[in-house]
Amino acid sequence: MKYNTKIKEGIFLSRPNRFIAQVMVDGEEKTVHVKNTGRCKELLVSGCKVYLAEGENPKRKTPYDLIATQKERSGKSPLLINMDSQIPNAAAEEWLKNGNIFSKNATVRREVFFGNSRFDIYVEDGERKAFVEVKGVTLENDGVASFPDAPTERGIKHLGELEECVRAGYEAYILFVIQMKGIELFVPNRETHPQFAEALKKAQSAGVNVLVMDSVVTKDSVTIDKKVRYKI
Repeated sequence: MKYNTKIKEGIFLSRPNRFIAQVMVDGEEKTVHVKNTGRCKELLVSGCKVYLAEGENPKRKTPYDLIATQKERSGKSPLLINMDSQIPNAAAEEWLKNGNIFSKNATVRREVFFGNSRFDIYVEDGERKAFVEVKGVTLENDGVASFPDAPTERGIKHLGELEECVRAGYEAYILFVIQMKGIELFVPNRETHPQFAEALKKAQSAGVNVLVMDSVVTKDSVTIDKKVRYKI
């Protein structure tokens, strides 16, 4: 998935609230929109390099969207992490349409309801019918990625709904899209939300497929790449 707008570098200064950040751009302090309402405290560190997508609407209050950050690591090269929460679904749709999991002839649709539940992606491929729920992953510690970075009752609800899909005869997948490279292992974040970790384990036992993929990240693109080993 490639951004269709100009990308600029900036230096992160502060985050007054979860929607905006103060960033130094071309020697001038700007208020920018943060495309991730999560905590992201380990990513948005004062003085770090960030990447901004220029807004297409000249009338909007914030001229840029903060979409990625460069995470400094002791003794290692910096890690480029995309933190745009809207990107994983778009990247997953593109990945599936390219013939991953299903054939290239499969019909892939976004935001499809099953009962009272709306899933990120629905796929029909011949006799195969599947629902896919996508979770973006930005939390990393020494090569280990984890989800969630904050308690997510919504995430638990999605897992239960995927179990319902399995019982109704559909294939069901939870796809964790790690928005970076260099990850050796994925684990659910038991310390932050043990209930989600247990719900994930239960869903897998009930027939929900767990997929964990890393991504090739550049300043202006995110492409789902390779499977990552996981431990639930």
